[in-house]
Amino acid sequence: MNNYLYNYLFLGIFLAVAIIFPLLPIILAHFVAPQKPSTIKNATYECGVEATGDAWIQFHVQYYLYALIFVVFDIETIFIYPWAVAYKSMGLFAFIEMLLFIGILAVGLIYAWRKGILEWK
Repeated sequence: MNNYLYNYLFLGIFLAVAIIFPLLPIILAHFVAPQKPSTIKNATYECGVEATGDAWIQFHVQYYLYALIFVVFDIETIFIYPWAVAYKSMGLFAFIEMLLFIGILAVGLIYAWRKGILEWK
């Protein structure tokens, strides 16, 4: 078999394993798991409490703003850790870049603070 076709065979095997590997446990669970449906088992609940009312309620936009601000500062932390580990080998330019990065995020935080987004009402 020539090398060109061998690469496609390898790719085909890899693709088949990538499809079968996650599907196999799901299919096995369907056949092995006990199936005794009842009204109580099919009822929805939240933390052990039965659900009441409509599930389509509107959340206050402030929840989303808190979540977005959390994600921004969480990503900032993820960027700062590798920078801190390699700080000695990067020099002054990397230090100035990180100060600029933190400064931009600080300006965003000050803007949100002044707009009153961070105040719980």
